[in-house]
Amino acid sequence: MTEHYFSNKPTAEDRRRRVRFSAWGNDLELATSSGVFAGEGLDKATAILLRQTSAPPKDTTVLDLGCGWGPIACAIAVASPDSTVWATDVNERAIELTRFNSESMGVDVNVALPDDVPDDVRFDAIWSNPPIRVGKAALHKMLETWLPRLTPDGRAHLVVGKNLGADSLQRWLIEQGWPTDRMAAEQNFRVLAVHRP
Repeated sequence: MTEHYFSNKPTAEDRRRRVRFSAWGNDLELATSSGVFAGEGLDKATAILLRQTSAPPKDTTVLDLGCGWGPIACAIAVASPDSTVWATDVNERAIELTRFNSESMGVDVNVALPDDVPDDVRFDAIWSNPPIRVGKAALHKMLETWLPRLTPDGRAHLVVGKNLGADSLQRWLIEQGWPTDRMAAEQNFRVLAVHRP
């Protein structure tokens, strides 16, 4: 059976490499590895999400949902150092890499498995390149779990490929009572903004 990036405990050899990219005017260098999403480097969708959005304002609480090796969480922590940044993923190697990257960059990121994020934490913003390949039911369950943790004025930023169901996901979110706008479209990807009802 092929191992997926959303496996809890990757068995692939941990072969690390350095990745350089820019986000919101800051140059970052992070480590990635096999057995995690985009193990070869920054993926196109995440790059588009970072390019088509602005860094969160100061003093906000932000979640990187499905953080992988931490490019979004670390970019936010660098750009908005007064914010409280959380990063979560089901993949334990991704958790380890995000923790390593944030520590090596000297920024504060609270890195945790989903069940270890305290229930009382609320988020002013959620950022995600969601794991579409987990399947529609699992994806919907994930969003139904985390979107209600937005603050009253909170917003989620999602990047999804059109060919992977971005438009149908937008319709589903609206049907579930989550107002969802298309913020941007680039290279067959949609950047969606999801608001609290």
